[in-house]
Amino acid sequence: MPAQHADLVIIGTGMAGVGLARALRREGDTRTLALISQDAGEAYSKPLLSTGFAKRLPPDRLAQRSAAALADELDATLWPRTAVIAIDPDARRLTLAPRDAHNMTLSFNDLVLATGAAPRLPFTLPAEAAPRCFTVNDLDDYRRFYSALGEHPARVAVIGAGLVGCEFANDLHAGGHQVSLIAPESTPLPRLLPEPLGEALGEAFSAAGIELALGRTPERISIDADDNLALKLDNGVTLHADVALLATGLAPRTELAGACGLEVSASGITVDRTLATSQPHIYALGDAACIDGVNAMYVQPLQASARALAQTLGGTPTPVRFGAWPVIVKTPLLPVVAYPPIAPPARWRIEADGSDISALAEDKNGRLLGFALTGGCVKRKVELSRAAPALLG
Repeated sequence: MPAQHADLVIIGTGMAGVGLARALRREGDTRTLALISQDAGEAYSKPLLSTGFAKRLPPDRLAQRSAAALADELDATLWPRTAVIAIDPDARRLTLAPRDAHNMTLSFNDLVLATGAAPRLPFTLPAEAAPRCFTVNDLDDYRRFYSALGEHPARVAVIGAGLVGCEFANDLHAGGHQVSLIAPESTPLPRLLPEPLGEALGEAFSAAGIELALGRTPERISIDADDNLALKLDNGVTLHADVALLATGLAPRTELAGACGLEVSASGITVDRTLATSQPHIYALGDAACIDGVNAMYVQPLQASARALAQTLGGTPTPVRFGAWPVIVKTPLLPVVAYPPIAPPARWRIEADGSDISALAEDKNGRLLGFALTGGCVKRKVELSRAAPALLG
């Protein structure tokens, strides 16, 4: 297949890549544009993946546009189900492997890496149990998980009590499934919430009928004689389920960037405030990017990055800035909002009225560094966001 060229190539068609392409077209940018996707290339909102079961939404209802419709909207070439094998920064050239086709090369003037993050699995799954264990990180994953659950209520073991695990536990429960939540931490959302607030969320889950196995890790996952998925925990207890959802964290996808000599770390592809990498004409944004040591894997920083990079690519170098934007956790059983402090605070000042709890992170001089809110206290999020320091000012 002959070499092809696009003025701008974006690797990744998640919210970051598509958001950037839309921002460029809104600004009147007319350069030739190519988007490369490892999945089907459909446009969808990733945050909605953890709300679909409560709303009884099949996967096709979550897709906002097909790959063909998205390409037409953006006046772009879109390669779905295509892997990028290598990047040559000096020649400004990619090697691609489209499904069912020979490798091809694609040259570019500018390149943007919006490769996102991949599920991090802390253990190896036995071959017999692997087909019953799922991650949900994109719409294709959701399709597989949705299909495995079938039309009837199922027993689902959710492993991991972070943001993704808690949101899916709540959503699956609301969708009529029997949910067990397993995690090594003693309370849910340990990276977002001080312990009293995590305990309140755990109590709300438990009261609703979600089985909690906190402070526990699976020692073995197998299929028993009755065709149950059997999860033997480190306290000797065995939980049975039909399927398991692995929500054990995300790791920025940096392998492609590192292989071509870009500066990377465990926190992501290293970029400056203009989202430029260590190589000219190559940029990164979204979950894959680490900006001045900050990798914020949620929607508002992603959208701000897309807007800023659109300006930079349009000829006006624009440093990205993140405000004091709290994380709104989708757990209707107990609403949660959190803006974790960047550095450990001197103290947490906690006020509680039942499950309505506010926790203010303060430095030694009483200055607000961050906050966490549950229940009725989430209404304070606007007031406290105005007083808190910016995430990336």
